Amino acid sequence: MKLALATDAWLPQVNGVVRSLSATLDELQRRGHDVETLTPEHFLTVPMPGYASIRLAMAPRLGVRRMLDRTHPDIVHIATEGPIGWAARGWCLSRGVPFTSAFHTRFPDYAALRTGISAERFWPIMRRFHAPSRAVLVSTQSFADELASRGIVHTRRWSRGIDQSLFTPEGPRHAAMTRLPGPVLLNVGRVAPEKNLEAFLDAPVPGSKVIVGDGPGLESLRRRYPQVLFLGALSGEELASAYRAADCFVFPSLTDTFGLVVIEALACGVPVAALPVTGPIDILGPDARGVEDSLARPAGAVDQSLARAIPRALAARRGDAARLGALYSWERATDQFLATIASALDAAERGVKAAA
Repeated sequence: MKLALATDAWLPQVNGVVRSLSATLDELQRRGHDVETLTPEHFLTVPMPGYASIRLAMAPRLGVRRMLDRTHPDIVHIATEGPIGWAARGWCLSRGVPFTSAFHTRFPDYAALRTGISAERFWPIMRRFHAPSRAVLVSTQSFADELASRGIVHTRRWSRGIDQSLFTPEGPRHAAMTRLPGPVLLNVGRVAPEKNLEAFLDAPVPGSKVIVGDGPGLESLRRRYPQVLFLGALSGEELASAYRAADCFVFPSLTDTFGLVVIEALACGVPVAALPVTGPIDILGPDARGVEDSLARPAGAVDQSLARAIPRALAARRGDAARLGALYSWERATDQFLATIASALDAAERGVKAAA
C-alpha cells in the first residue's frame, strides 16, 4: 500500500494536530509503510490572517497534482480542510483515487470567532468537503455523535497517544515553577481566543497560575494578567518537567475535539480539572475515573465551574492520574488509523461507493 498524507498543518507549527500527524507518520515509517507527505514546506506560503505563526500554502493546486501524479498513491489521507486539503481532494476525485479525511478542529467555530460570521454558515462547506471521503477520522465518540447531528455520519475512531518514554511522573520539575506558591495550576496549549483561557485565569482559586504556549493572544494576556507566569512554548523534556511541577492541570477549552495535552498531563501524574465537553469528557469520563470507570478513584474533576473542579482535582492522587494517562499510546492510535485506511482501500477495490 502506498499512502499519501496531505495536511495544511505541519512543522514548525506547534499544536495538537501537528503533533498527532508527526507522531503517526513516525510510527507508520517505523512499521515500514511508504508514506508521501504533502505539506506547506513544499509550497510558497503566506501568513494566515489573524494568526501569523500559521502559514498557508498559496495556490497549491498544480503543485499538489504534480506531486500526486508522480507518486500515484493507492489512497490519500487528507488531514485538514485548507488549501492543500482541497487540492488533494480535487485530485482524488479527478483520478478516481479513494481518500479518507479527518476532523481535527472545529473549523466553523474558529472561523466564527475570527470573522464574526455565524458558525452555521461554515458547516455546509465542511459537509461538502468530507462527503466523498471513505471515512472521516475523529478522536472521540462524543465528537462523532456531534458530527452525525451535522450530517457527517461516516466517521471512524482515531484516538491519540503520548510519548510514554517522555511523559512520565519520574524526572526533573521545571525550576521556575518549583519556586511558586502552591498549589501550582498549569495550562499548556495555543494561546488564542478559542481556548477560553480567561475562564482559567479568572477562576477565584488560591495558588499560582502558569501558561505554557504561544499564540496570537499571548501578549494581550501578559498585559492583563501580570500575576500569571507565562513560560512561552516548551517542548520535549522541558515540557514534561513543566507538567511534573504542576499540582493540577486546568483545561478550560470548550472547542477542542480531544485535548492531547490532557493525556500528557495525566501521564506525568498531574490531576486534571476540566469542563464537561467533548475531549476531556471522553478522556476523564463524567466522574474522572476514565470513560469505562477504569479507576477506583478520580484522576481529576469535571464540572461546569472550574472554581469547583480545581479543588476537587487537587484532592486526586497523582498515581491515579498517571494510570489513566498510560492507557494512551501512539502504537494503539496508529493501529486504529491503519485499520480505517485498509478498510477504505478494500471498499474502493470492491467497488463500494463512498458515502454521499
